[in-house]
Amino acid sequence: MTDSASFFVITGGPGSGKSTLLAALAEDGLAVMPEAGRAIIKEQVGIGGRALPWADRALFAELMLAHDIRTYRSAEVRSGAVLFDRGIPDVAGYLRLSGLPVPLHVETAVRAFRYAPTVFVAPPWPEIFAPDTERKQSLEEAEATHRGMVDVYGGLGYELVTLPRVAVGERARFVRARIGA
Repeated sequence: MTDSASFFVITGGPGSGKSTLLAALAEDGLAVMPEAGRAIIKEQVGIGGRALPWADRALFAELMLAHDIRTYRSAEVRSGAVLFDRGIPDVAGYLRLSGLPVPLHVETAVRAFRYAPTVFVAPPWPEIFAPDTERKQSLEEAEATHRGMVDVYGGLGYELVTLPRVAVGERARFVRARIGA
C-alpha cells in the first residue's frame, strides 16, 4: 500500500502541459491519476448536466471534490509513487478563483487528504496554451489559475517546485529525478 508521502501532485493553470507530462510519465510506467475537471465536463456535457464551470460552478466543485477523494482512495492501494493531475486543494483554489466561498467540508478534505510535501507547479506557457473542448479559459484566466494554485498549496505548507518549460521528455526526467523514480 502506498503512503500519501508518495502521492505527488502536478498543478497549475490550464494549458501549461500538465496532462501531456502525465501521459508521458504513465507511458514510462508510473502510476498516474487523471484530472477530475475534464472527466466531469465530458460526463456533464454528454448527459446535458449543469455541473459545469460555465453553468453551476459550485456543483462542478462538489463533483470534483467527490471525484478527487475517490481517486485518492483508489491510489492508496497502489505501490510506489503515484502522480495526480491536480489534487484536492485545487478544488478550494477553483472556488476562490470563482469568487465562491470554500465550504467547511472542502477545507476539511484539503487538510485530511494530504499529498507528498513536494508539489509540482506547471507555470503558464503562452507558446503551448490553446483552448479546446473542455478548456475554455483565456490565457489570462490560466495565469490567474496558476497564481491561485500557488497560493492554495503554498498556504498549506507544501514545497512548490516549478516545472521547467522544456520538451516533455526533459520535463518527465525532471519529475522522475525529483520523486526518485
